[in-house]
Amino acid sequence: MQEKLQLHDIKPLVEIDDYSWYYFLLLSTIAIIVIAGLVYLLLKWFKHRKKENIRKEHLKRLKKIDLKNTKKAAYELTKYGATFKDDDTRHKEMYQNMIEKLSAYKYKKEVGSFDSDTISIINLYREMCDV
Repeated sequence: MQEKLQLHDIKPLVEIDDYSWYYFLLLSTIAIIVIAGLVYLLLKWFKHRKKENIRKEHLKRLKKIDLKNTKKAAYELTKYGATFKDDDTRHKEMYQNMIEKLSAYKYKKEVGSFDSDTISIINLYREMCDV
């Protein structure tokens, strides 16, 4: 006959706490925050790079304006000079002074050439502007 053996070393199943789901959520959250930060920094870098290119382009156009075509030059000086007016208070004052002088050459059908005072103010503002 068969004798029944009793095994004393087998224990019942015990529930084990599993934290892997929490670890996964933590790592996912950290990864999303890092990726969002990198995307933000890249967008900021691209925006800054574009801004510098606009300033460079406007400076080139500002320097190339032909002062012989008075009316067109007055409008272009106003447009491209506005890019640099907020650099500091001196630029702002000089830009306002230049706009006051140029207002006599805008909004009219026929205009004469720039006087020497206006040309000196324009050249001084051009020299002040930099990227």
